[in-house]
Amino acid sequence: MDSGDAAVADENFIIRLRDAAVVPVVTVTDPAVASDLVGALVQGGLPFVEITLRSAAGLDAIRAAQGRGAEIGAGTVTSAASAAAAIEAGASFVVSPGLDEGAVRYCQEAGIPVIPGVATPTEVMAARALGVMAVKVFPVAQLGGPSYLKVLSSVWPDQLFMPTGGVSVVDAADYLALPAVVAVGGSWITPAALLSSHDWDAIADLARAAAALRRAAA
Repeated sequence: MDSGDAAVADENFIIRLRDAAVVPVVTVTDPAVASDLVGALVQGGLPFVEITLRSAAGLDAIRAAQGRGAEIGAGTVTSAASAAAAIEAGASFVVSPGLDEGAVRYCQEAGIPVIPGVATPTEVMAARALGVMAVKVFPVAQLGGPSYLKVLSSVWPDQLFMPTGGVSVVDAADYLALPAVVAVGGSWITPAALLSSHDWDAIADLARAAAALRRAAA
């Protein structure tokens, strides 16, 4: 994919991501539940799902989650090798907890949107030098929450952020009210207790509440 096509693809991705506003971050230990889980999230109005590679089942869960009407991303991608594995498994976007140039370059060359993690102004500068449109600010709660993003935005008003790490239903709307925030990532929509009990109806209800945050912030 040439640079012009890649820029258009990234812009289209950002538009869809901003419309979704909330990205559930899920660690799946049993790939057999991935399809029903994603189905429940889509039913609740959340079309983006980030499945992390924090468990050995992550790649198989990404494979199993295909075909439910969601854009499935891979989270906790920390190298070019893990980016390659995630894309091969079917991930349509990649999220990282930090900034790894190899992973970013691999995704860019593959034409896959990538959201690397940053925690400092220096890392924001490094991400911008790589041509990244949106960065994940992680762990945002520990870094200072919405007030920290306001400071970063004052320096780079054209930079887009996806705060993740400690975001909850209590403060998600505060993040989404910031123009620089393209979406928030969070695990409150898929608590471990509901995952283990396969309570898809309850997860769909939490997804609906999260989707309502998007409408409130619009």
